[in-house]
Amino acid sequence: MGKVHARVEGRLREFVDRQVVFFVATAPLSGEGHVNLSPRGIPGTFGMIDELTFAWLDGTGSGSETIAHVRENGRITVMFCAFDGAPNIVRFHGRGRVVTRYDEEYADLAGRFTDLPGARAVVVVDIERVSDSCGFAVPLMSYVGERDLLGPYFERKGVEGSAAYRRTKNLTSLDGLPAFDFDPAPE
Repeated sequence: MGKVHARVEGRLREFVDRQVVFFVATAPLSGEGHVNLSPRGIPGTFGMIDELTFAWLDGTGSGSETIAHVRENGRITVMFCAFDGAPNIVRFHGRGRVVTRYDEEYADLAGRFTDLPGARAVVVVDIERVSDSCGFAVPLMSYVGERDLLGPYFERKGVEGSAAYRRTKNLTSLDGLPAFDFDPAPE
């Protein structure tokens, strides 16, 4: 049986701090829209800000559903699950906000994390509900290492090339919601 916690501390914080991957779920307000579930997990690019705030450095990607949904309604769930060691699943339900690379708060937030070429935002989650459950059905798997692809790809593109990529692929969600449309037009 799952348990609800007042904050992320003690063994829950230790568990979250050890994770190499987490999952983010969001959805648009429209019942006709697509629910999104995305894996995240580049080392050093995510973590707890305090006992009720979680954040990650959001890299440019092939889409921007999470950003679109958070901008529209703020609803977000973050999930961690143990693939090794003792079984456990931890969920944060809360409200997210997007701090783009063009926002004043970005440098301070992004400075908490490892540099990520092509980073477009920090997504901050104000946690409203913390829960954990057994995770007995989660398979045991071995962590082999990271794929060193995303960073070098956007490093080659550079700042303007990354912005051009976002202007092409990240402006709207699958459902046509405004997504990452913050990059200024090229001069």
